[in-house]
Amino acid sequence: MELQDYLNVIRKRWMIIVAMTLVTVGLSAAYSVLAPRTYGATTQFFVSTSGDDSATALQQGNTFTQARVKSYSQLLDSPKVLDPVIKQVGLSTTADKLSEEVTATVPLDTVIIDVNVTSDSTVTAQRIAAAIGLVFPQTIQELERKPGQASPVKVTVVKDATADPVPVSPRPLRNLALALALGLMLGFGAAVLRDLLDKSIKSQRDLEEVTDGTILGAIAFDTDASAHPLIVQVDPHSKRAEAFRSLRTNLQFVDVANPPKSIVVTSSLPGEGKSTTTANLALSLAETGLKVVVIEGDLRRPRLLDYLGFEGSVGLTDVLVGRAEVDDVLQQFGRTGLRLLGAGPIPPNPSELLGSANMEQLVADLTNRFDYVLIDAPPLLPVTDAAVLSTIVDGALVVVGAGIAEREQARRALESLEQVNGSLLGLILNRVKAQELGAGYGTYEYDYRPESERQRAKGRSRRKRQRPTLAPEQPVPLSPRPPAGVSPHESQTRPAHRPSSAPAAAAPPAPKTKDPEADFPVADSIFK
Repeated sequence: MELQDYLNVIRKRWMIIVAMTLVTVGLSAAYSVLAPRTYGATTQFFVSTSGDDSATALQQGNTFTQARVKSYSQLLDSPKVLDPVIKQVGLSTTADKLSEEVTATVPLDTVIIDVNVTSDSTVTAQRIAAAIGLVFPQTIQELERKPGQASPVKVTVVKDATADPVPVSPRPLRNLALALALGLMLGFGAAVLRDLLDKSIKSQRDLEEVTDGTILGAIAFDTDASAHPLIVQVDPHSKRAEAFRSLRTNLQFVDVANPPKSIVVTSSLPGEGKSTTTANLALSLAETGLKVVVIEGDLRRPRLLDYLGFEGSVGLTDVLVGRAEVDDVLQQFGRTGLRLLGAGPIPPNPSELLGSANMEQLVADLTNRFDYVLIDAPPLLPVTDAAVLSTIVDGALVVVGAGIAEREQARRALESLEQVNGSLLGLILNRVKAQELGAGYGTYEYDYRPESERQRAKGRSRRKRQRPTLAPEQPVPLSPRPPAGVSPHESQTRPAHRPSSAPAAAAPPAPKTKDPEADFPVADSIFK
């Protein structure tokens, strides 16, 4: 993964990171509040040898002391030292338990022993450290004394027992800081793991990992799409409507030499938005004055005409079995060049009807009469209808629902088209969340809606106030090229032309503003 991939993971999975961080910080805060307070006390010993003051003797004594001091530090938590300490302080505990609260450390290359004592009370910790300061030197004297001789080793207390009034545990600020860092690390790790385990397609980059096919467009997710599927008509200036117009433009330039006219629109699974995509694409094509016919080719779960607000009880199946002529069942959408052919009665053999010679002849006839023939087909994975239709049209558009189709499902759907030699015109990424648009390439969001009359008036007044004051009229510089019919000498002496005082011709009247909705009337049946 590249740096941009990690940034995308943070942007997509930020809720996991925040949740993990809050949980970790919360647990740390709870521990800091509920954990028992522990206080500490310290003391320090210096170990030396007694003997000759010569340099050799001092060097040997120093080497001997450094070797012995490591053993002495191990004796500090032994019963030999702690049992007398327990009796002196009057503790109701054992040497083994008390050894867990006593720690001895020896700084490197020194003869100093640092002793740290912890307890639930400041006074108790100090009393234990002070008792160790009395008992430990006597214990070393007894261990090192030879019969009839003084001990060559001397242990001296160089730092009396002192207690810290601040608890050594817990440390709230330190714990919270560590919890914050740990929570961010765990959250980021969980987010990366979740992203790696997520096999669904959510962005254009995910789709590019599945196929080398052309991605013609990406349609943003809209929670209101089910209530208002015809976004091109309902809100023609929205970002989703502009995305469908961009899809229309890209489709028209797929193959300029041999542009496709008959197109089947399908998907991998149900619910990816192929029917709404077909309807909005057809409306955007009809906006440009093209003659478009949409066939409801999903003979199992027809939904297209419901979105468009038309009745589809009589339609394609009646034409294929010879019960009706195609011109008798075609329905016009408003006053546009869009025609609709509903599914008709649901047959028991949809695949056979869609792959019949009658269907092939119908598509050929409509292709000769219309600029575009769009067929809303069933998904590729559950049934074979779309694969069958792809063999009798110029190409197929595959709609991929972000967050619905997985990589393997999209791959198998495209393989089903290849197995029947169907031509893939491109893919349409639908239902893309805002943070996924352009993931890996930067996110760009534009909004260029028409201005209202009030906005235009405010803009004109603002520009008028900001218009700079013109300087006094300056002499007009001579033109470097003389006008036609005038000699160069005359052009040097002739004064610059000034406008005459005659009244100017009246300006032509401004053209009437055209209603932007006039060319795209909404079908009356939508609002019934």
